[in-house]
Amino acid sequence: MMRALIVLAHPVLGSYSHSLADAAAEAMRSAGHHVDVLDLYAIGYRAAMSADERRAYHSEQPVLDPQVAEHIELLQRAETLVVIYPTWWSSMPAILKGWLERTMVPGVGFVFDDHGRVRPGLTTCRRIIGISTYGSKRTYVRAINDNGRRTISRALRLSTGLRTRCTWLGLYGIDSSTDAQRAEFISRVRSKMGALR
Repeated sequence: MMRALIVLAHPVLGSYSHSLADAAAEAMRSAGHHVDVLDLYAIGYRAAMSADERRAYHSEQPVLDPQVAEHIELLQRAETLVVIYPTWWSSMPAILKGWLERTMVPGVGFVFDDHGRVRPGLTTCRRIIGISTYGSKRTYVRAINDNGRRTISRALRLSTGLRTRCTWLGLYGIDSSTDAQRAEFISRVRSKMGALR
């Protein structure tokens, strides 16, 4: 049995992103996996790092918020991390960026070896999956850079190690998509998540 953590970042309950998270969680649970879901907006997650947190960042106790500590515990047990969000302004919602900044502290997202070199801290995570929707077509997204995807598949991957498998599932042009296209994408997500081993 695999342990997975889904991190969802969309403010509207019942949104298409919520449907994607529900489909992903259901498919993985049906395949026998343990799945935890963090709906950042629903739990009232505070995205902004406080001045006290910033001062504590490089200390022996960089985590001051019990909610952040709870999320770190879930993250450190996860073998698969699934991040689901809408792409806004060529990136992820601020709440998700804040979640990364507040959880990926020294000792969690990275550690230092005996020579002071940065090494991955989340070595239990062997797979990262990003699922995002885009208002623009794929060609436009590629032309202006997909900053959210780069953060997840490149920067976050440095916290788990370069052997981590990274999968990206994107629905482009959602604003002009049909019901059938959105349903097909949910089916694709369900199929990919259900096939994870």
